[in-house]
Amino acid sequence: MKATAKAHPIEGVVKYHGMVDDQLRLPYHDSISLCTAPSHTKTTVQFESDRNEDRYVVDGDVVEGRGAERIESVVDHVRERAGIDDRVRFESENSFPTNIGFGSSASGFAAAATALAEATGLDLSHPEISTIARRGSASAARAVTGGFSHLRAGMDDEDCRSERIDVPDNLEDRLRVVAGMVPSYKETEAAHEEAAESHMFEGRLAHIHEQITNARSELRAGDFDAVFERAEHDTLSLAATTMTGPAGWVYWQPRTIEIFNTVRELRESEGVPVYFSVDTGASVYVNTTDEHVDRVESAVADCGVDTRVWELGGPAQVLDETAALF
Repeated sequence: MKATAKAHPIEGVVKYHGMVDDQLRLPYHDSISLCTAPSHTKTTVQFESDRNEDRYVVDGDVVEGRGAERIESVVDHVRERAGIDDRVRFESENSFPTNIGFGSSASGFAAAATALAEATGLDLSHPEISTIARRGSASAARAVTGGFSHLRAGMDDEDCRSERIDVPDNLEDRLRVVAGMVPSYKETEAAHEEAAESHMFEGRLAHIHEQITNARSELRAGDFDAVFERAEHDTLSLAATTMTGPAGWVYWQPRTIEIFNTVRELRESEGVPVYFSVDTGASVYVNTTDEHVDRVESAVADCGVDTRVWELGGPAQVLDETAALF
């Protein structure tokens, strides 16, 4: 009962914020994101009848405390569905920096859910696996289905699951994401817990359904500028809600703002199709096209940050046994 899977992290287009149920991780509202590749998480799991306890290792470190509890919520759900009680050996590795705002929990739980389902013989579709991954991170549901995906809000697994949005090939092929890495540890879970206490949260809820509807239409039309202008504006809306919660979370750093200004200068002075986007963290996704990516990466690097260039990633996938981590 062993399997290995890989999943790509996500960038929010219309981001979710806050959970109506923090055990099942049911978000207050819908969300849309895209997966970034080749950045990925690879996870190997093995259920062993003679093992006394679960063991979780991520990037070489044993996971304990709250991190272990989140993994356990996914593992226990799979054990229940599969009708087994064996303990699991679980190892995971990331190909990109974690905890700086680039969706490592999304790819992590998506890879975990996919590997666990395969190891236990559950014959599930990507949307069905997305409901398993969601128990670790709501964003992970969208990392399971990959590409541009839409996680619908709901109060059970029938409704709250992710689905892939079909977009024209020219949008998939042209998209490039320059990652501007601004190291600054963040606590996404804590921000979600207090989201509804912001006086701006009701305002976000009031307009989010229109944002989702419009984003889906723009994606299906392959309208690059409309999609990523919307992602840029949603970044500001999300930050306003986060910063006005009880803890007053402020994730952005001086270089975050410098990248914002650089992006706007490229767009306004040089006519480059380029837009910034930030999830919960200080690092910046800079969305542009293949034609302009070299110019954009150079400008972002001049802000004094490390960069990587990503493309659109596909769904979570089971890997051959030769790819196993142990």
